[in-house]
Amino acid sequence: MAGPKVEIYTKWGCPYCVRAKALLDGKGATYEEHDVTLGGPKKAEMLQRVPGAATVPQILIGGQVIGGCDDIHALDRAGKLDALLAA
Repeated sequence: MAGPKVEIYTKWGCPYCVRAKALLDGKGATYEEHDVTLGGPKKAEMLQRVPGAATVPQILIGGQVIGGCDDIHALDRAGKLDALLAA
């Protein structure tokens, strides 16, 4: 059974994006990556979905805004990330 859709908005060369994706990879999660390095429609989409987002990565799981790298790592440390990915 597939888990919820995981999406991550990233920019090229962003170390926080790399760390967040490494955590998801380590969990065996599949995700859809949206590169907003050059702005454009995906950047506009990110700002619409995550109002006030000033940084990347922006991570959504099952349409729920998780936040950035620190937020997803905090969820993992609290033991809550696996449940979100399996929902």
